[in-house]
Amino acid sequence: MAGMNIRERTEQIEHQVLSPHASFADESRGRAREEAPCAMRTAYQRDRDRVIHCNAFRRLKHKTQVFLSPEGDHYRTRLTHTLEVAQIARTIARGLRLNEDLTEAIALAHDLGHTPFGHAGERALNAVYPQGFEHFKQSLRVVDKLEKDGRGLNLTWEVRNGIVCHTRGKEADTLEGRIVRYADKIAYINHDIDDSIRAGVMCEADIPAALREQLGKSKSARINTLVISLIENSGEQIRMAQADYQAFEELHAFMYQQVYLNPECKHEEGKAEQLVQMLYEHFCRHPEQLPSPYDKICVQEGEQRAACDYIAGMSDFYAMRIFRKLYIPEVWEGGGQ
Repeated sequence: MAGMNIRERTEQIEHQVLSPHASFADESRGRAREEAPCAMRTAYQRDRDRVIHCNAFRRLKHKTQVFLSPEGDHYRTRLTHTLEVAQIARTIARGLRLNEDLTEAIALAHDLGHTPFGHAGERALNAVYPQGFEHFKQSLRVVDKLEKDGRGLNLTWEVRNGIVCHTRGKEADTLEGRIVRYADKIAYINHDIDDSIRAGVMCEADIPAALREQLGKSKSARINTLVISLIENSGEQIRMAQADYQAFEELHAFMYQQVYLNPECKHEEGKAEQLVQMLYEHFCRHPEQLPSPYDKICVQEGEQRAACDYIAGMSDFYAMRIFRKLYIPEVWEGGGQ
């Protein structure tokens, strides 16, 4: 390794220790805009760092996961969900000797395009934006176009592919990207159970006994079962044991009925959807009020695209603040008695 810089040594080590099925950093398909390589970090390490330091990543801390703007300190937000996905995904990648840096970069970026108020905000924008709205496509748009004043993060092809394929439809081309799809679902189902128990919406004993017997009787046990199942059954494809996968799908269906469609959890979502749509309609009518870089997008791609991008990037709190500013009268604090 004499004469090599740190990045080159890391790339060589990858070829020595990773699985033949791994994505090697020095074999990346590259970036849309060519850049000189970093002397210290591989391409995927560099992507991970760019995601962590971008504005959209920081805004995730005030975006809804399941419960709208929860007051308790321990409920998940979109940021804590993202961190849990990254941890689970890295564990699986390490167990399979795949590229942990690529896996982590995809996981940290996968929800950057999520709207305020979670899936309620996503539904609201999808209903009014003519081209439709899906958060995984918006996540790719964030890293390609919206970050860094319109320059984007210029991420590698493999990270971008993993982002846009993390939810449904075509699988990612890399095994690392396919891991993130599983890790996302493992994380949100299990932490949503945890949050729902905390909120008093359900208790652990409500989960069907057969599913608890197959997957585990606690959040940690279930995650452990699913991660081990993936590691022990994957090779050229990422898969679980059939019995574990079937139980996992049944747990997902149970959560839809128990929590995701539960009126007690969702009674405020109608208000959130209306708020998002009113903001969208306002900025379509008044594009001159869009801040930079959305004013430039308005010129290049039209006011509907710019309004959609602006609102999708808002945190819950920021969306409510802008709504109050536009639609709620200010209290008069003048003189007199």
